Amino acid sequence: MPLPRFVSLKAAEGNVRRGPSLEHRIDWVFHHRDLPLRVTAEFGHWRRVEDNEGQGGWIYYTLLSGVRTVLIEAEGTALRSRPDAAAPVVAEAQAGVIARLGECRPDWCHVSAGGEKGWVAKAALWGVAPDEVRE
Repeated sequence: MPLPRFVSLKAAEGNVRRGPSLEHRIDWVFHHRDLPLRVTAEFGHWRRVEDNEGQGGWIYYTLLSGVRTVLIEAEGTALRSRPDAAAPVVAEAQAGVIARLGECRPDWCHVSAGGEKGWVAKAALWGVAPDEVRE
């Protein structure tokens, strides 16, 4: 698998260690299921991950999922009916909302969260590469 890449936290809680083994001390604990994380290195069954603030360390691979999620970074982010800044707003998301990632075009991604779905400007999201396109 290519590096870096995005994954999500499968568990409700995940210990993040200083190095890739149980002998290394826990430096950090992630507490949000589905939190998007960027994998920056691999060593055996361990993955070096970081969150949107650059915090992280080594986590065991079974705590991670390939299900893609994103973090809404901008307060009052508009979810639109189409990938167009002039399209009607169908919902508004607060900063910190974790959404499921769907299709992505060069500047827009389709997301779903809290029963709402819509297109969001990619610049308002963390958990998707700027040049990433998904079907």
